[in-house]
Amino acid sequence: MPSAVTISDRNKAIADYLSVNGFHNALEHFQKEAAMQGEIEKKYNGLLEKKWTSVIRLQKRVMDLEAKLAEVEKEVNSGAPTRDRRSPTEWIPRPPERYSLSGHRSPITRVVFHPVFSLMVSSSEDATIKIWDYETGDYERTLKGHTDSVQDIAFDSSGKFLASCSADMTIKLWDFQGFECIKTMYGHDHNVSSVTFLPNGDFIVSASRDKTIKMWEVATGYCVKTFTGHREWVRMARVNQDGSLLASCSNDQTLRVWSVSSKECKMELREHEHVVECLAWAPESAAPAITEAASIDAKNTKRNGPFLASGSRDKTIKFWDVSTGLCLFTLVGHDNWVRGLVFHSGGKYLLSASDDKTLRIWDIANKRNHKTLQAHSHFTTSLDMHKSAPYVVTGSVDQTVKVWECR
Repeated sequence: MPSAVTISDRNKAIADYLSVNGFHNALEHFQKEAAMQGEIEKKYNGLLEKKWTSVIRLQKRVMDLEAKLAEVEKEVNSGAPTRDRRSPTEWIPRPPERYSLSGHRSPITRVVFHPVFSLMVSSSEDATIKIWDYETGDYERTLKGHTDSVQDIAFDSSGKFLASCSADMTIKLWDFQGFECIKTMYGHDHNVSSVTFLPNGDFIVSASRDKTIKMWEVATGYCVKTFTGHREWVRMARVNQDGSLLASCSNDQTLRVWSVSSKECKMELREHEHVVECLAWAPESAAPAITEAASIDAKNTKRNGPFLASGSRDKTIKFWDVSTGLCLFTLVGHDNWVRGLVFHSGGKYLLSASDDKTLRIWDIANKRNHKTLQAHSHFTTSLDMHKSAPYVVTGSVDQTVKVWECR
């Protein structure tokens, strides 16, 4: 039985709530029925709401822990190896998320990990770039300078510089040690949707709604090359591992592969039935899985890559052999636009983000959806996987950045 003091305390807290919110008739009846005498002391101010919110917080914590437990039980029952027995090449993100980070005031457009520090960076339609610590979930700082939606961000390999591009038609170069903007590059005639560094870090490549791809010299900020050929908005441009080839995708429903040195378009890849939103070059570690999926005889040297994956508004992901220009196979499963792709460094999996609000892990060799995570409450716009630490990060139109632990 609860003590009389507890009941009296509870009644006084309820009376305080009724009084503060102006329920005076109810308060009068309640005081009469509860036989309450005298004034309500100050210590009961807001007590009911404080208790109520702490109960809700505890309930959420319990639900999170129950979800985690259910996930672990499912893994154990299905005989899946635990984290200790699973090799890092097979670590994949598991629900629930480790952190859900809020701070942006508009949809998140891109999330990327820092190559060296335990930091990640997010860009948003709110014209800012935010820096977070993915191990602690702490917010670090905000970079301001763009005057419109920041569309893409990229680090050079050392992590000393961050490049960003925006709907304000500029590209900015940030010193990531002093957190200052050291250069602004002008030259595109429309929204700049994509930015990336060449592997040596001396050049930046950008793609724009003005249908062009431009190459900029980091040291001077000058545009040294323009690649033309796409008939519509160029959504994304990415350079392969050795920096010799550039792949781009566009609203014209095609991908193009260019020679970086000569600006020549080597091939146009057509099979998607809608805007191609994103692409990713396959690392060498993924070649065996891709060859197996495409049932290519390994001895047949004519089909030896490099390989490219693309995601489209037609809801599919396609794999391409750049040496022949052929589409090798298609992954079907998303229920909406595919917005982001990243290869698992182990090479067995491809991770994708989509407007169906999910984060999916694809088993490449078997061409199947290995796991689906209900990632966000709105479209999932971007994702990144850390090269060496067991983390994946996603961004969404719901304005949150989520950190997922892999095991």
